[in-house]
Amino acid sequence: MSAVEWLLLVLAGVGAGLTGSIAGLASLVSYPALLATGLPPVTANVTNTVALVLTSVGSVSASRPELAGQGRRLVPLAVAGVLGGAAGAALLLVTPAEAFERLVPVLIAAAAVAILLQRPPAELAAEGRRAHGERDPWWLVAATAAVAVYGGYFGAAAGVLLLALVLLGTGEGLPRSNAVKNVVLGSANAVAALGFVLLSPVAWSAALPLALGCLVGGRLGPRVVRRAPQGALRRLIALAGLALAAVLAVDAYR
Repeated sequence: MSAVEWLLLVLAGVGAGLTGSIAGLASLVSYPALLATGLPPVTANVTNTVALVLTSVGSVSASRPELAGQGRRLVPLAVAGVLGGAAGAALLLVTPAEAFERLVPVLIAAAAVAILLQRPPAELAAEGRRAHGERDPWWLVAATAAVAVYGGYFGAAAGVLLLALVLLGTGEGLPRSNAVKNVVLGSANAVAALGFVLLSPVAWSAALPLALGCLVGGRLGPRVVRRAPQGALRRLIALAGLALAAVLAVDAYR
C-alpha cells in the first residue's frame, strides 16, 4: 500500500467517525475508500467492520457524561446488539460475493433515503416521552436486535435506524440517545469484527490506518453532536449516498 493510500484511509476514517456521529452513516465514507484501494467488495466490507470498532471506542469514551445513569437500559440493549451483530456477520459469511456486490448499491440507497426521511430527533424524543413516560417500551430490545443484524451484515445507516429507535423508545434527548446508540452499535460491530477476524480474510494494511482515523473521528463526534446543527449535514450526506449508490450500481449491474 502506498503512502498516499495510507493517508487516504486515515482521512476516510476521521470522516467516517464524524459521519457516524452526525448521521449514522460511517460506511458511506469508509467503504468506498477501501474500494478505491482495490479491495473486492466483501473484503472491503469485512475490513470496514473491523476498523469501525475504533469509531465506537472513541465515541463511547467521549460520551461518559451522556451515559451517566443509563446503565440499566444499556445492558439489555448491548446484549441485543451482540446477538444481532453475530447473526449479521454469519449471514455475510454465507452470502456469495457476487450477490453481495449487487446488493450493496441497494443497501446504500436505502440508507440514504432513510436519512432523508428521518424525522427530527427532538420530535421523535417528544413522541417517545408522551407514549412511554419514564419506562422503556417492551419492543425496544427486539427492534435493537433486528437493526444489529443489519449492522453486522453491512451497516450503512444502522446508526440512523438505531438512533431513531432509541429516541422514540426512551424519550431521551439527542446527546444521551446518541451515546446509547454508540454503545449498542459498537457492541454489534465488535462481535461481528471478531467473527470476521477468525473466519474471514481482513486486509490489515488497510484496516489499521482506517481504524486510526476512526478513533480520532469517533472522539470528535460527540462534541459535534452536542453543538452542530445537523439537518443540512444529514441531507448533504444522504445525497452523497444516493450518488455513491448510483456509481456502484453501474459497476455491479453492467
